[in-house]
Amino acid sequence: MAVAGFGWMGRVHTQAYLRVPHHYPALGLRPVLVAVADEVPGRAAEAAARYGFASSTEDWRTFVSRTDVQAVSITAPNFLHREMGVELARAGKHIWIEKPVGLTSDDALAVSAAAREAGVHGAVGFNYRNAPAVEAARDLIESGELGTVTHARCRFFSDYAAHPEGALSWRFERARGGSGVLGDLAAHAADLVRFLLGEITSLVADTAVFVPARARPTGATSGHTRASGGEMGAVENEDYVSAQLRLASGARAILEASRVAVGEQNAYGFEVHGTKGAVFWDYRRMGELGVSTGTAYQDQAVSTIQIGPAHGEYAAFQPGSANGMGLDDLKVIEAHRFLRSIFEGKSHGTTLDDAVASARILDALSESVARRSWVDLDIRM
Repeated sequence: MAVAGFGWMGRVHTQAYLRVPHHYPALGLRPVLVAVADEVPGRAAEAAARYGFASSTEDWRTFVSRTDVQAVSITAPNFLHREMGVELARAGKHIWIEKPVGLTSDDALAVSAAAREAGVHGAVGFNYRNAPAVEAARDLIESGELGTVTHARCRFFSDYAAHPEGALSWRFERARGGSGVLGDLAAHAADLVRFLLGEITSLVADTAVFVPARARPTGATSGHTRASGGEMGAVENEDYVSAQLRLASGARAILEASRVAVGEQNAYGFEVHGTKGAVFWDYRRMGELGVSTGTAYQDQAVSTIQIGPAHGEYAAFQPGSANGMGLDDLKVIEAHRFLRSIFEGKSHGTTLDDAVASARILDALSESVARRSWVDLDIRM
């Protein structure tokens, strides 16, 4: 395994690889960390010393010709996704790439096409669908216990860009960060809507920039660095998006995302309503699922289910219900499914087709804002 880009998510991928044998011994695989790359001087070398990579470099392109690199985690900024994904796939490397896979659906499609032509596997970092509670919610919806789904809401609110002194990093630039909160958070929301409810056929959207200018950083950034007193620059992409969605099933949904929501820290979740019941999930209470089923219709109670070994991949981490799981555990599930896909030659978990579908939704959101009208989506892949 190699990792290209060693910010926070590069670390998360690395730790996930190391943990896979602990949680999934039956897989019979022990990933070997052979190389790490990051263009920031010293960052890759530090990662190698800390996590045991056999080598480090500032240039990810060295992975292309290395015969000991079989798979690569692409955890670099969005504007590098297409170049990295296409070149590494063409070189025969399996790729686990973070969302949104480039800046547009054309970028995601290029990476997907390269992987398909090369016959390599590609996984995408839509980690929230891996939560055992989310998989339990999907099972509940598909079982028909909620009746016919009528409407839903998916909300991704965060405050990571709420501080006015947040540095003008690549995330806020159109050319390097793409569509702002759409690529950061709405990509996850779009994937959850598809995972739970099926394809979106049309939508109408609105966006806004609420912090229009930020100070440029004076050095390399990692995470959500603050900067003050420096040269100010314009924020080029969106802080907020809201959309109304029509689904192929006939259901309706609301999608909303914000990166400047003061008082909201990773406030991600959904509610799905059907003709007979409803299901509710909040990422901050990952191991709980609110469920309302029965025949009362009116004044029907909501019960809290504590997720346990019977749900999703929970049993690989905890022996009994109500023991907590976290984001890093979701990435271990993702890593396991990626490695299993390589080992078995059959896709498990997310694929690059999921990245293309999500990216097309993001493009449609932007198009709707520009046109100030509804936009139809071609749901054929």
